[in-house]
Amino acid sequence: MRQTGRQSRRPERRTPPTAAELAKVHERTLADAAARELALPETGGPGSSGGAGGPGLLEPRPEIGDSWARLRRLGLDPDAGAATALLGPAELEQRRRASGLDTVMPVLRETLLDTADPAPLILAIADAEGHVLWQDGERGLRRSADRIGFVTGARWIEESVGTNGIAVALRAQRPMHVHSAEHYLRSHHTWTCVAAPVHDPATGRLVGAINLSGPAHNVRPFLLQLTATAARLAETELRAHRLEALHQLRTLAAPLLARVGGPALVVDAAGWTAAAAGLPPPSRLRVPSEGWVPAAVHWVPGLGECVLEPLADGWLVRPVRSPEADGAGTVSAEQAEGARLRLDLRRPDRPELYVRGAADSWSHPLSPRHAELLLLLATSREGSTAAQLAEALFGDAGRTVTIRAELSRLRRYLGGLLAHRPYRFADSVLVTVDGPEDPYDLLPASTAPAVRRLRAGLAAGTVRLPGAAAPVPAPRPAGDGTAGAQPPASSVASWSSVGPQSRSSSTETSA
Repeated sequence: MRQTGRQSRRPERRTPPTAAELAKVHERTLADAAARELALPETGGPGSSGGAGGPGLLEPRPEIGDSWARLRRLGLDPDAGAATALLGPAELEQRRRASGLDTVMPVLRETLLDTADPAPLILAIADAEGHVLWQDGERGLRRSADRIGFVTGARWIEESVGTNGIAVALRAQRPMHVHSAEHYLRSHHTWTCVAAPVHDPATGRLVGAINLSGPAHNVRPFLLQLTATAARLAETELRAHRLEALHQLRTLAAPLLARVGGPALVVDAAGWTAAAAGLPPPSRLRVPSEGWVPAAVHWVPGLGECVLEPLADGWLVRPVRSPEADGAGTVSAEQAEGARLRLDLRRPDRPELYVRGAADSWSHPLSPRHAELLLLLATSREGSTAAQLAEALFGDAGRTVTIRAELSRLRRYLGGLLAHRPYRFADSVLVTVDGPEDPYDLLPASTAPAVRRLRAGLAAGTVRLPGAAAPVPAPRPAGDGTAGAQPPASSVASWSSVGPQSRSSSTETSA
C-alpha cells in the first residue's frame, strides 16, 4: 500500500485567513523585503525576495507571494501604483469585437446580475491584455470602483495596479481569488476579487477574463465557483457560434468539393475541418500563427505538401500527393536530419513552435501541456522516461499514461523529430528555446515542479535556456577571484537540478 506520509505533516489550517491577518502578512512581507534590500542591496534579486516569516507565521499564498515579489522588483509603490491610460471609444469598440466576447456579454449580464435583487457586486469583462471592456453592477459600488480606477477602458494589469483578480487569473490561466490585503496596493484592501480566464474553443488561445468584485467585508465563498462557471458558459457560447459558422462553411463547400478533382478538404480560419473529399478528414489542421499565403505550397503536418486557396472565412486545402500512400504528412527520420526546432516562449500566453528542415518550414501554437513537455525535452537532451517526465510535470511518477498519450499526440506532427526509449529530440535536431525577459514569465501558468525549479535557476543565473547567449559578466573590482564567472551553458550537468530527474537522483518535486 502506498504510504502518504500524512502523519509527518503539520496540521493544515482549515479556515481562510481574516482580512486583519492578511493585512499583517502584507505589511510584514513588504517591511522584511525592504529591510533585506537596504542591508544587502546586491542580493535583492528574484531568488531572495520572497517572504521571510519565521516558523508559525502566516505566509501569503504562493501565487500572491510570487506576484508581490515581482512587483517589488519592478519598484511599484504599494501606496500609489502607476499611471494607466484609458482606451478611447474607437479602440474600446475595436477590442470588444476582436475579443469575440461581445457575443456572450448579454447572457453573462443576465446570468450574473440579478436586477430584481442587486447584490453588491461588479461584473467586469477584460480582454487577454487586461483591458476592462465592460463593467456593470450595483451603482453605489461602481462609484467606489471609480475612485480606484476600476473603470471601463482601464488596463488592469499588475504593473499598473498591482496584484488583482484579473491580472492573476490571466497570468495563471485558471480561476483565482484575491481577497483584501492580498492586493498589493493598499487602496484595494477593502475589495475582494475573483476572476476566471476564457479561452477560444476554436484555437485554445486566451481571449479574456470574467471578474466579479465586491466589498471584502461581504465576501461570499461561492463566488470563485460562480465565476469559473460563468467562464465555462462563455466558452460554451463561443463554441456554439463557431459550430454555426462551421455549418455555414460546410454548406458552401459541398458543391465546390464535388467539382474538385482529387483529394481536398475545406477548413475554417482556425483549421477545423468543415468538409472533405477523397481522404479521411482530420478534425483540425494546425494553422501557423502568421497564417497561410494563398496559392502557395505549404507543408501541413498530417497532410504533407498542400496548395491552399482562400474560401469565404476558411481555406480550400489540396494535398500535392496523398498522405496515406507514402506517409507524406509526417516528418520522417531522413527529413529530421539537420532540422532546426525553435521553441518560442517569450509571450506567456502564446507558446509557439517553429520547425525548419528538409520537410519545409512550418509553425503552430502549442497547448500549455505540449509547451511544458517540449521545454522539458529541450532541457534534457539525453532523454527521459515516461516516469521521469511524470515526476517532472506532476510530482507523481505514476502518471505515465497521461505522458504517453500527450507524447503520442506530439509525434503525430513531429514524427522523426522525436525519438523514444527514452523520450528525446533526435540527435541531429538543433533545438533552441527563446525565453521571456523575466524568468518568472516562463510558462507562468505552469505549476510543474521542474518548471518551477527552472524559473528559479534562471532567476539565480545558474542555468540558461538551450541556445541562449551567455550573459555578459558584470565588471568587478581588480583582484576579485570571481571575475569572469558565468552561468554554465545548457548541458546535462547544468540541467541536472531542474529538468526531469532520474530515480536515483534527488526526489525534490517543488521549487
